[in-house]
Amino acid sequence: MRNPLRYSVLLIFLHLSAFAQMASPKLATLKGRIRDEKGLAVGYATVRLKGSEIATHSESDGSFELKSVPYGNQELLITSVEIKAKSHKLHVHKTFHELGLSVIKSAHDLNEVQIVQKTEKKEIETQGFAANVIETKTVATRNFQTNELLDRTVGVRVRQNGGLGSAVNYNLNGMSGGSVRIFIDGIPISTFGSSFSLNSIPPANIERIEVYKGVIPAHLADDALGGAINVILKKGLNNSLAASVSYGSFNTLQSSLSGMYRNQKNGLTFKGSAFYNYSDNDYEVWGKFVRNILPNGRYEYVRARRFNDAYRSVGGQFEAGFTDVKWADQFLIGYNGSSDYNEIQHGQYMSIPYMGRFSESSAHVFSLNYKKKDFLTKGLEATLNAMSSNRKEVVTDTVKWNYNWFGEKSLGLGGNPILRPTGAQQGAPTINHIQRNVTTIRGGFNYDFHPNHRIVVNHILYQIDRKQQDFMRSAVEREFIGTRDLTKNITSAAYELKAFDSKLKANVFGKYYQQKIERLDPKLVTTNGEQKRIEERANSKKATTGYGGAVSFAVKSNIYLLTSAEKAVRLPSEGEVFGSPGENIIENFGIRPEVSNNLNLGLRAGPFSVNKHKFSFAASGFLRDTRDKIVRRVNPRLNDAVQTDPFENLGKTKSVGFEGEASYIFNNNLNIGFNFSRFNSVFNMQYDPNGREYDYYNKQLPNEPFFTINANAQYGIKDLFLEDAILNIYYSFGFVERFYTTWLDIEDFRTPRQYIQDIGISYVLPGKKWVVSADLKNAFDRQAYDNFAVQKPGRAFYLKLNYTINNY
Repeated sequence: MRNPLRYSVLLIFLHLSAFAQMASPKLATLKGRIRDEKGLAVGYATVRLKGSEIATHSESDGSFELKSVPYGNQELLITSVEIKAKSHKLHVHKTFHELGLSVIKSAHDLNEVQIVQKTEKKEIETQGFAANVIETKTVATRNFQTNELLDRTVGVRVRQNGGLGSAVNYNLNGMSGGSVRIFIDGIPISTFGSSFSLNSIPPANIERIEVYKGVIPAHLADDALGGAINVILKKGLNNSLAASVSYGSFNTLQSSLSGMYRNQKNGLTFKGSAFYNYSDNDYEVWGKFVRNILPNGRYEYVRARRFNDAYRSVGGQFEAGFTDVKWADQFLIGYNGSSDYNEIQHGQYMSIPYMGRFSESSAHVFSLNYKKKDFLTKGLEATLNAMSSNRKEVVTDTVKWNYNWFGEKSLGLGGNPILRPTGAQQGAPTINHIQRNVTTIRGGFNYDFHPNHRIVVNHILYQIDRKQQDFMRSAVEREFIGTRDLTKNITSAAYELKAFDSKLKANVFGKYYQQKIERLDPKLVTTNGEQKRIEERANSKKATTGYGGAVSFAVKSNIYLLTSAEKAVRLPSEGEVFGSPGENIIENFGIRPEVSNNLNLGLRAGPFSVNKHKFSFAASGFLRDTRDKIVRRVNPRLNDAVQTDPFENLGKTKSVGFEGEASYIFNNNLNIGFNFSRFNSVFNMQYDPNGREYDYYNKQLPNEPFFTINANAQYGIKDLFLEDAILNIYYSFGFVERFYTTWLDIEDFRTPRQYIQDIGISYVLPGKKWVVSADLKNAFDRQAYDNFAVQKPGRAFYLKLNYTINNY
């Protein structure tokens, strides 16, 4: 950070918190499992602390977690339509208690205590925003990547250019790319660098994933125009250690290790995690997009393995500090380090394979996280997250020959190897070093000045200083280092209201956006026979506002009407303005912010219970009316020697669509889920500035899958082979409608219709410490495609082993 004032503000903030006079009472976490008289798990029972509004539900395996329980003599009330109500008394004298509760089954209990507090998932999904919450508990032990969980969520499409480690972006109801922001505990993931992605975080380390579509709540305080994905990491205060290792097709190895220790007497806390991923990504590709160009210029369609696509990433995170102490609920200082190596198989399209083009990157991130409830006064919560990172990237491309899909040099009519026209696989030979210094500071206050009224204020500062130097240039040119600086400030404020016994919830908010961009390019010019250095400078400043609101109304205790709207603004990202050589993106300094009027209308109902059956469903419609939409330029020339394109503004576009989801549970053993999303996203600008009609007016935007379906089923068998063991069987189905990759309605440019099916099993051994899982993905080896018809892996098999210790 170049401004010392930021350090002063940070130190003053922490100094005030340390001397806050409002002491917090000691609070504990209760964990346990509920079983009936036969030893079977009791799911979806209500566990409530008597005389308070602290309550939760038990999971399908009977487990539950009750947080913020005061010390002293307490009484738990366990209720459900399936059991007789039970009272359990205990003395809370430490920060963590583990309980085993036994209840008696009952056909019905008229004295059942009503639920007075929703689960975190239901609370978020019924605030009025178009939101989904993904809970990871049931899949944490399987061979799942975090992006796979998102890809099965209604309205979410994860776009990935190939296998493990390939570039990823996200589509939420027709809004994609930089319009969708990714956060980890409210911090933009871009702070951590490309070597640390969502797939670097094992689902076992994630508490939940919050997905907001179109309208973004004020507490995230970012320019997420199309939506936001916020990953909430686990923060349990119990001492634990977890490890997992997975191996499978294409020589793919994924491993993770995480642990936590907390001293119950003084709150001293240590948290750590590490990961290692590797894959050859040498899966087979075939079909109309995989072809060799013969010496006579004709196409030879082939079936081949990718040969320049290996990926490796390694990283770790460590935090130390204090949790749940008098002066702070959380005070942690941390370090996150990661690095990766990524071979690049082709450009934007698969038409021309590369050999020897690769990128390497690393990141070192230092962080400070502070959180305190009842800060200075009762009801005021303060948070501060500050991060400073140094990121380095090297893109290497020096191989001068043309190659075919068999990894062989392409031959001309004379039998001689063909040289690349530009001297390298993707343009001129390069060893391009890019260094980024990134600062992110997010601070805010939530003030509950009344049980039904809250004020939220948040601010985020994001600053990136970027330098780049190409070592393939001459010694004189290498002395000149270009710089790229981008600074973004976003302030948001919101007012939240609950009325009519919390049946009505309303949220109104406003946002103020500021961005400053600076570019400097030193150049060597010759004037009258003399060489001299000049500096080409360019800068721009932008400021604008946005606003919105969300409303929900509970028609009944389990039926909600939801609506939300926002005038949303997205400022261009660093990669869109300055380019990204590792992803074949060139810069566009003149790109403009995009603005969208977003609207959501929805219904959420359930769960409804009939004997052993439980079901729920949700449906919503949405509108996205966007101006200056930022998209990757679509180039129909698949065989261009150089496949680098910038991001650009598209003018006016409009997306109208709807989505739905349903789930069914039988006897807490069988779980079935189904969701779909369909929208019509079209170019909505009829005439260009010269009055000529656009050829693609009212056409579907290219390279966007507009109709998807996901279905999944899970069945659990208890006490199989061993007592207290559980065997789970999984099945999932995914459908993607065919879509064009360019504006041209030509079959060669259309991605085929896709049907993908996965099968999996997991076996939980008694004691729940060991879990073994096996997954067969794309079981029928169907072709799977994504951005610009890039093919993804076919059939693959993975085996995973998990080991967990709790309360060591």
